Amino acid sequence: MKIVKSATLNEIEACEVNVEVTFTKGLPSFTIVGMISTAINESKDRVKSALLTNEFNFPPKKITVNLSPSEIKKSGTHFDLPIALLISLYDEKSVSFKDFHIFGELSLNGEIKDSSAIFPIILSLTKTNKIKNVVVCEESAKKISKIPNINIYKVKNLKDAIEFFKSSDKSRFLYERENFIHNKITINGIDYFYMNEYLEDFNDIKGQQSAKRAAQIAAAGNHNIILVGSPGCGKTMIAKRLPYIMAPMSLEEILEIAKMQALELKEPDFKPIRARRSPHCSSSKVSILGGNSLGEIALANNGLLFFDELPHFSSSILEALREPLQDNRLLVSRANSKVRYETKFLFVGAMNPCPCGMSMSKDNSCRCNELEIKRYKSRLSEPFLDRIDLHVQMSESNMKDEAKQSSKQIHESVIKAFKMQIQRGQKELNGKLSDEEINKFCFVKEEDKEILEKATKNLNLSFRSINNILKVSRTIADLESSEKIQREHLMEALSFRRR
Repeated sequence: MKIVKSATLNEIEACEVNVEVTFTKGLPSFTIVGMISTAINESKDRVKSALLTNEFNFPPKKITVNLSPSEIKKSGTHFDLPIALLISLYDEKSVSFKDFHIFGELSLNGEIKDSSAIFPIILSLTKTNKIKNVVVCEESAKKISKIPNINIYKVKNLKDAIEFFKSSDKSRFLYERENFIHNKITINGIDYFYMNEYLEDFNDIKGQQSAKRAAQIAAAGNHNIILVGSPGCGKTMIAKRLPYIMAPMSLEEILEIAKMQALELKEPDFKPIRARRSPHCSSSKVSILGGNSLGEIALANNGLLFFDELPHFSSSILEALREPLQDNRLLVSRANSKVRYETKFLFVGAMNPCPCGMSMSKDNSCRCNELEIKRYKSRLSEPFLDRIDLHVQMSESNMKDEAKQSSKQIHESVIKAFKMQIQRGQKELNGKLSDEEINKFCFVKEEDKEILEKATKNLNLSFRSINNILKVSRTIADLESSEKIQREHLMEALSFRRR
């Protein structure tokens, strides 16, 4: 019995699947088994039509195709090609499918097509070193050519695929890879990519120098930030411009974002720009955390998650954010499975100072009483706020204010700070350092520890808050190209703490 290797998606990761076929005596039939989806069941008609239109005589036997292991649910149209090859080459004893993974949807005339699941499946298998040689159509080959450490063979149709496995010289089917054409820097032998395109520019924001400085720090160190200010002061504008000035991306991060785009049924663009997710405050808990489909938290990984009108999100969602903000991962438990998502995103929250938004206004009077303001602010719990590194109070907008820094200038300083962090041996940016890494990289001089001790007493800081201050101080020092955290860096970090 011959076996062809393929795979299926189990949530967001791939599981290897062995495609097996037998021909037995009995009434002619064609059956596919192994906990299959409707799309795979319909594969019978596509495969049969593709074989018949390519002059293949369907054997008058009972054909049974098994997708193993049977206890895993399987979905996707990419099983068409491996099933068709097994049937058409079953009697060819010299043909071997060993060391090849095969993916492709068949049209009725035998043409091979791409499917949305192929890219995330191959990327997932590559991460676990389970795949070496891939046979796909040209459209799929173009997408997966960005994935390193695999050999890609392209076939146009079913006849091409049959010829490929019969041929002793397979090199002519080898796909030539496409290189990234984006700007890059190389640190410790690893390439990091970035773009100099700023579709949303900080030049458009007048004034708000403190908020821009906080945005610069947040982008350089991947620090969570909350912006508080009156309506129209520029909170949303800052959030929209942050992805363009964030740190350069490794190839792994670019591919991970492309994988999420494919899972969302979007065409991957492979651009080194961080993803930005901004769910509405009326969104359900399942849409944020994930349920039967990917949630906003998973889609924001390696990017930015923006909550506008932060206090209007349900308390259950905000409290559920505590784990991903602290541990950079989220475990979603369901009836028959548990799924772990990486959540290394930069969280940005925006809120008004009161329900009407005018308590900080110089020209407009606030319509809220003290009880309403207290209720509004109490929607954000202390444990949630404790996980935010930067708290910024924004002033009212003024047309006379000037924009002193452009996105390009800010981005250049972020890249310099990024280089310092990676050259120092950090695997994560400052905002995502563990307690052990904080002790290693965020060293404070003995004479400056007194400042932290006084701040701990005066501001009633928790152990987590102190670590957040140290991480922000480290990022400020990196922005100033300082090897060590100085007193002024510590003082600036303390200025962004919640009062």
